[in-house]
Amino acid sequence: MESPQRFDVAVYGGGLGGVAAALAAVKTGATVLLVVPGEWIGGQVSAQAVPPDEHPWIESLGCSASYRAFRDAVRRFYFEKYPVAARARNRPGFNPGLGNVGPLTHEPYVAQLVLESELYPWMSRGRLRVLKHSTLTEAHVDGDRIRSIGVRTRGGAVREYEARYFLDASELGDLIDKAAVEHVIGAESRDETGELHALDVADPLDQQAMTWAMIVGYVPDGDFTIDRPEQYDYWRAYRPEFWPGPFLGWQISDYVTHTPRPRPLFTNEVNESGVRYDLWSSRRILASHQFDGRWESDLSAAVWPMMDYFDRPLLGVGEEGKALALEGARQLSLSLIYWIQTEAPRHDGGHGYPGLRPRPDLTGTEDGLAMEPYIREARRIRARFTVTESHVGVEAREGRAGAEAFPDTVGIGAYRMDLHPSTSGRNSVDIDTWPFQIPLGALLPVRVSNLIAAAKNIGTTHITNGAYRVHPVEWAIGEAAGALAAFCVLEGTTPPQVHARERTLADYQRLLRTQLDVPLEWPKIGALTPMSRFGYVKPASAS
Repeated sequence: MESPQRFDVAVYGGGLGGVAAALAAVKTGATVLLVVPGEWIGGQVSAQAVPPDEHPWIESLGCSASYRAFRDAVRRFYFEKYPVAARARNRPGFNPGLGNVGPLTHEPYVAQLVLESELYPWMSRGRLRVLKHSTLTEAHVDGDRIRSIGVRTRGGAVREYEARYFLDASELGDLIDKAAVEHVIGAESRDETGELHALDVADPLDQQAMTWAMIVGYVPDGDFTIDRPEQYDYWRAYRPEFWPGPFLGWQISDYVTHTPRPRPLFTNEVNESGVRYDLWSSRRILASHQFDGRWESDLSAAVWPMMDYFDRPLLGVGEEGKALALEGARQLSLSLIYWIQTEAPRHDGGHGYPGLRPRPDLTGTEDGLAMEPYIREARRIRARFTVTESHVGVEAREGRAGAEAFPDTVGIGAYRMDLHPSTSGRNSVDIDTWPFQIPLGALLPVRVSNLIAAAKNIGTTHITNGAYRVHPVEWAIGEAAGALAAFCVLEGTTPPQVHARERTLADYQRLLRTQLDVPLEWPKIGALTPMSRFGYVKPASAS
């Protein structure tokens, strides 16, 4: 092996947390290595084809300057490169897809291009190196510090990289595992966390469903029927005990009430707000009527309840078990598409929508599935501080208005504690939360002093992970982690010292506020409401 290359900060993982961490670190003066296992950066929003899940105030407050710049750049890309019609261009808050899951539903490759354009100037300056198609092979640890990591690069060679600080922004917490950092998988017990909705007995194999998404179009007169998937018969007969019928069907189990309700591909019904809650509209990423010229069809991201894979866990089952779970998730998604194309009852009579067209040209894959699965739950560090339901849950806080105020806050977020069905056979859990803060202690392991959690692997529980795993929160976690690592390099301190010393913590928080424009608390507008599945109330002062 060649002599190791040295950086101030090494980030493993190219998702939103990893990108935000790399940008924050280079902007704060550090040299950075970003190791990306796949081809696209951006994770959830690009390689996983999951349009942003965001809180209702996102258009005006509640995120950092860099995340807002990313959102603005996505809209600008459409305005500059697409023939956006004047009526849509002049509409406040242009939403390319008009999907009802959020105010900015867009194509995954657009996010990839925008994020690449953010990174490249730092690469050109020699401050940032990005290794794609590169995977972690080992971590070299001296006592309570990681000295270096081994990375298998695109050509197959394993190279060693040293850094002063290492950030784990991977989808499953791979660096945490390789470095033997104390961590948790699955669900904790109520005795351990004191949470209202925790299990009576801990279950490491109780892990949230993952989803292998797909980009699809719809051409009514076309026939794009895919080959019958290998596991189609298995999934066609699959019927979880808590599901109101065959899993491949239009009836789903409501995430909150657990009552059966239809969720077809198309519907003519709209609610009192004029929102159409069919599968197609939920995550539509391109609404063709907003653009001039001819388009084959609208586009939608298939990230649907019937694609939630919870048949096998991903963690704690070895490499063979992991591979079986990943293939099962692929087969489930392909089986649903095949069922819709060939057997599904239509909204206008008859059966099958053969015109449902997978778009591999837009996902960069052969079958139209996303490059990577959307994994909701990773290894979580045993942290210096763990966020529990009592810190953010409305019911658990016994009527107290607002979430816990953390003196070591490094960012903010807002989302329900939204847990999809689990691999132990438990139905979904959906709990109202208050808009919350991200405490620094949750990013820091109890022992290893130069590793910082930078994605969904922070010190949350199985329950609170459901609120801290979404797009803008993952970005905020990564940004705080990258800035912390660079701050420690510049100031000659360590993350545990920043956390323990009031004056040093204040200096770091000042850097976040002033240099990176990161909000550390929610504004005192008095009208921020709990995050509820049954609808959000947008405060007038945030309009």
